[in-house]
Amino acid sequence: MIKAGIIGGAGYTAGELIRILLHHPEVEIESVVSRSHGGEFLYAAHPDLEGETSLKFDTELSKDVDVVFLCSGHGKSKAVVEGNGIPASAKIIDLSSDYRIKGEHNFVYGLPELNRNKIKEANHIANPGCFATCIQLILLPLAAKNLLNKPVHVTAITGSTGAGQNPTDTTHFSWRSNNASIYKPLKHQHLGEIKQSLEQLQNEFNQPVHFIPMRGAFTRGILAACYVELDPSAHEIERLYKEYYSEHPFVTVTDSSPDIKRVLGTNKAQIHIQKEDGQILITGVIDNLTKGASGQAVQNMNLMFGLDETAGLNLKSTAF
Repeated sequence: MIKAGIIGGAGYTAGELIRILLHHPEVEIESVVSRSHGGEFLYAAHPDLEGETSLKFDTELSKDVDVVFLCSGHGKSKAVVEGNGIPASAKIIDLSSDYRIKGEHNFVYGLPELNRNKIKEANHIANPGCFATCIQLILLPLAAKNLLNKPVHVTAITGSTGAGQNPTDTTHFSWRSNNASIYKPLKHQHLGEIKQSLEQLQNEFNQPVHFIPMRGAFTRGILAACYVELDPSAHEIERLYKEYYSEHPFVTVTDSSPDIKRVLGTNKAQIHIQKEDGQILITGVIDNLTKGASGQAVQNMNLMFGLDETAGLNLKSTAF
């Protein structure tokens, strides 16, 4: 059994990770660290886990771990990695943004549909952002065929869990309910990793990605709509997408326009393609906490340890 440790165990992504790993056939949770909840049962922070596990939060990471998931939030992972708290032999999967942009470090960008073979050989993984995952899955097949030669336009909406567990004015129920708003238009932090991946596939990619992110009046899920001017027909583009994703188990090219409920609680992504007035419109949906965070982290772990990529990720959507 793979022994897993989690640092930053009280937040949304950690809670989702615990739920998945508790039922993973090849994993045993060895240590869940939360200094604010040290010594308490996991269900003190994640009430739905009562009756599922008797594990308690640790204040320090066990040294007997094979893989460590970093869930402490953006800007905190580097201090953990550069300290002495993680065994040198343990693989690391960072769910923050600290290592997503290429630099002087040995982290592999953990989008399996882009870097599966590199992930298999990696010891350190930078898990992608949630918006970035959805938008990249929508655009990667076009970049792979050098077809992104015009400006790309993206509008995407996310649930409140995308903002993390700490309450803010814009996650407060009375503000969020029956409401929608734009934030960080054209300058969202995920643009850097999106462009980095597109350049990896299309070496001379130099087009702007105009991204308008939105907050939605729901808790989880992302819907992104991207459009770009292209000559090929919708049928030709759809064939290209089905070919690109033919060996990727969590991405489906669907004949109908997808909605978020199709993928909630799963590690799936659904993509739909249509063409209007010379514009190819590609719509994609994921769950921001699973394929956009913890599910993808487990998918990466499976690849790193030579397991079936789908192990522990046979999750059911809510549908209605």
